[in-house]
This record gives sequence, C-alpha cells and structure tokens, in this order.
Amino acid sequence: MKEEEVNRCQIQEWYPRFKSTSMKTIIHELPESFIEYLLDDSGPFLLPLSISNNDALPNRIHKPEDEQDYIISEHQPSDDESDQTPPPSFPELESQINLSIKTLGGAIFPKLNWSSPKDSAWISSDSSLKCTSFTEITLLLKSSDSLVHDLCHAYDSCSDCNIHRPARFFLALRRWYPDLHPEREFRIFIHNHILVGISQREVTTYYPILTEEKHGLEKVIQDFYTDKVSMGFESESYTFDVYVRKDMKVKLLDFNPWCESTLPLLFTWAELESDQLISEPEFRIVESQCGVRPGLKTAVPYDYLDTSEGSGWDQFLRNADEELRRQTRSAGGG
Repeated sequence: MKEEEVNRCQIQEWYPRFKSTSMKTIIHELPESFIEYLLDDSGPFLLPLSISNNDALPNRIHKPEDEQDYIISEHQPSDDESDQTPPPSFPELESQINLSIKTLGGAIFPKLNWSSPKDSAWISSDSSLKCTSFTEITLLLKSSDSLVHDLCHAYDSCSDCNIHRPARFFLALRRWYPDLHPEREFRIFIHNHILVGISQREVTTYYPILTEEKHGLEKVIQDFYTDKVSMGFESESYTFDVYVRKDMKVKLLDFNPWCESTLPLLFTWAELESDQLISEPEFRIVESQCGVRPGLKTAVPYDYLDTSEGSGWDQFLRNADEELRRQTRSAGGG
C-alpha cells in the first residue's frame, strides 16, 4: 500500500468531490494544540473549559441516583492544587464548531481524517456518537483509543513512507440522522478497478429483510459504483461504505484503503484477491442466525477484534464459516 492511497481515504480529500452523494458534512482543520491535548495522557482527564459553560458530564448521567458521583464540593484550593495546570481552552475552535453544529440541524457525529471514535460511544447515554456541543465531541475524542491510529499510526502499513501521521488533522462534523438502520449499511470492495465483493456492514446480527431485498440492493449498489464512484476515485484498489435508503437511493459514507487494517467483514482478504471473485463478484449477507459474527457480546466490537491470519479469532471465524457451510449443505440435502 502506498502513502497516496491512504491519503485519498481522508475525508477532507474525498468529500468535496462526492458531497452530492454523501451526507452533509462540515470540516474544520484542527490546531496542533488540540491534537497535543488529545494525545496527552500524562495528567488527569480534563475537558477543556467551555466558553458556553456547557458541561458534557451531566448530560451523560444515566440515572438520577447516579448524580452523586458527579457532585463537586466547594473548598479552598491547597497550595498543591493551586500549582496544577489549568484545564485547556480552545475558544475559537469551540465557537466555530458549535456554529457548524447549529448549521447541521443541532446534532452531529464526529470523525477525524479517517476514523470516528466508535469505541467511546459507551460514554453516551444512548451508546451513540450523537453530539450537540463541542464539549461532547471532545469527550468522545479524548476517550477514544481507536483514534490513536489516525493520530500516530496512519501510515504504518505503507511501503513508501517513513512518517506516522499527516501534517494536518481535520474534524468532520457529519449531520446526525436518528432513523438510520444498521442493516442498510454495506462495504464494497474494489480490486484493480473491478468490483469484486459487497458485504453487509453490520455482521453481528441476522436481518431477514436483507434476504428479501438482496437482488435489488446488489443492483443499486453496483449501479452507484459505476455511475458515481468508479471515475471519481483514483486508487486502483480500495473499499467504500454506503447506506441504502428504503427508497433504494444510495448514500456514500466513507472510503477505506485496501489493506488488512480494513475489515473484510464476510470475506477474507485472500478471497477478495482471488481470480474467482474478480471473474464473478459476490454479495454476501448474514443468511441465518448461524452466520452472525462476534460483536458486542464478546465485550469487543467486531471492528476492533484482531482477525488477522493466525490469530485466535481468525481460527474461530474459519471454524464458524465451515460449520455454516456444513449446515447449509445439510439443509439443502434434506
């Protein structure tokens, strides 16, 4: 994988060309001081001082009886406390971002150059990435371990690059849509400019409706690639994610590089690079309860499992696939 292939998948690079087919997004360049704040784990967890006095923590309380956990007693600071570094503040950035949130309808979900803080959604009262203020965004970003990839390891898999992070970071504010359904998200795999596979994005659940709509979904996704994506994205091999609305209109969600750090979902990378799929692309969905992948029930979201070849989960998934094929053969024979 080349550095330029990774760079093309940054949202600030692809969104301007594809915004007519994607969800509405406003992108802000982040000051280096804010990046340093996100990476700093040398002291206590501190949210920035807000110019609007908007504190995210009370908004995250699940039960009224839990409020006592957040009571702060007033007292005179000791000499040691008075020497502590005050919380950071980013008034200009906060003002710009809060204005953008208002422009986008009052609620957004955040994303850096490549990644969103999905692993910190637990801190939200509804376990989502919905944010209505700069403080809530900062809480998610500061709590996320997955964003360390963007901040420190974005180019680790590149064969022609000695850097680990981009020169500039961006925060994308994407309009929040409360009625999106996870079963209508799909990942498309493009190898040497050829569509070789389509996979259900949420592989931890069986959705019967996908079996009923599979043919129609496959057609609109293939047409979307041909008409909207194929001539506009320069990489030879990559993946992209889409959302298919109930009226079968397709919305572009994201681009990902063709590498092992991108989940192949219901495929394996060996399959995706084989001649079989190049000659005959496949659309894979979870066909039954037996085909679901490990997810939140493992205490680790599927996106963050180590499924690389030789890992324990790799062997588990191979066994699960073989069992599913065995059951399918048995059902067909019966």
